[in-house]
Amino acid sequence: MKVVLANLLALLIVCTCACVFYVLTGLESKLERHRLGFHAPGAAFSHPGPILDLPSKTFRALLAVPVGQKLFFGDGVDVHNLSDAREQFDTFKGDRYSRLSVNNVAAAREVPIELSDLVEDGVFWSEQLEAQLPAGFTEEHTRIWRERVRGYPIVSLEPGCGRISNRLATFSDGTKACVRYGINADQVQGETLTYYLAALLGIPNLPPLMLSQLNPESEQWAAVKGSIASLQWTGNAIVSLTEWVANLTGVVTPAPLRQEGRGLHPLREELENKTLEDLLELVQWSDLILFDYLTANFDRLVSNLFSLQWDSRVMERDTSNLHRTPGGDLVFIDNEAGLVHGYRVLHMWEKYHSALMSSVCVFRKRTAQRVIELHRLRDARTQLLQLYRDSEPLAPELGFLSDEHAGILQNRIDRLLAPNRSLRAQLRARHGRPLR
Repeated sequence: MKVVLANLLALLIVCTCACVFYVLTGLESKLERHRLGFHAPGAAFSHPGPILDLPSKTFRALLAVPVGQKLFFGDGVDVHNLSDAREQFDTFKGDRYSRLSVNNVAAAREVPIELSDLVEDGVFWSEQLEAQLPAGFTEEHTRIWRERVRGYPIVSLEPGCGRISNRLATFSDGTKACVRYGINADQVQGETLTYYLAALLGIPNLPPLMLSQLNPESEQWAAVKGSIASLQWTGNAIVSLTEWVANLTGVVTPAPLRQEGRGLHPLREELENKTLEDLLELVQWSDLILFDYLTANFDRLVSNLFSLQWDSRVMERDTSNLHRTPGGDLVFIDNEAGLVHGYRVLHMWEKYHSALMSSVCVFRKRTAQRVIELHRLRDARTQLLQLYRDSEPLAPELGFLSDEHAGILQNRIDRLLAPNRSLRAQLRARHGRPLR
């Protein structure tokens, strides 16, 4: 009898301990979930609209996003001011954004990430992911750089910055800039207008640019008069100055975008095994491919794709005119082949541009909204010209796109968003009215 009572007492003690442990564990779990901002399974959180089963084959799927959702990510964004990206990060730390909120960068690269944290509506990179992108060249950074370049004289011109006709300029305060002296006007014009198109689209990966007129007698150029003469640069020529960025490294094309890759799709197996560092780079690659498609810039990834016919490993080496900063920004440099020259030789490269564009099926909301607006208003020429003239005092001297090339730009924007008939019918059925 004593043995039975002893066993019952022992069992009661064990059960009591188990209950206490269970209660404490549940309390600790709730406290931890509250501290990190996680929701319990099934808990509600704010969302701009319903999740849609969107076709993810092409960029056309952007048109399937309801108007309410477009306004959510479009109207509140100033596409010209990218300087507040870091400040906005705090607003994404709670609730559904917490899984990507890791203060230690090294640790962040190893955080397991779920697909629901990465892609919204089957076609957009998530806000939580975009919130952690490097800031790029912000509006404030550009303003300060231009003030310094305009305010100090150039004291030396040295070889560097790509072409033999270009020079690395050093200003009296130590600021450095790449001087692009075009063999013909197309090069400087293409570089300049490509830069302003990036600004119009809200793509912050191009270094700041401004124009200058060569005048050996001016205060800015007088100290390098001899160098200008030896280079045989024409007096009063318009040159572009772009910020020289130190400590850049090469960038290899990500595996999904190589010839053997399946493309950049919002698929679980293709994204969930990526580190945060990899994902942030892929977000920038989606902007790069869309941007080079619009400008018909063949002197970057397209030229590598072309070279595959005799060099099967070209995609495994550094991509032309693309670099990475220590902070993770991709830097799109040497864009002189964009718009002007790229449009002149478009017939030679279009199949490669189209192949690359069709490989990308997930995009940044900010970029997508700007493309949608330019398509809807059909005023890409007007908006680009206004931004260019408002920002660049020498715009009248350098000139602008011809009517033909302005038409090509609008056509390429429209082609990104031209749905086929069956998709248009789906959109009409979904929204109850046709979309423009």
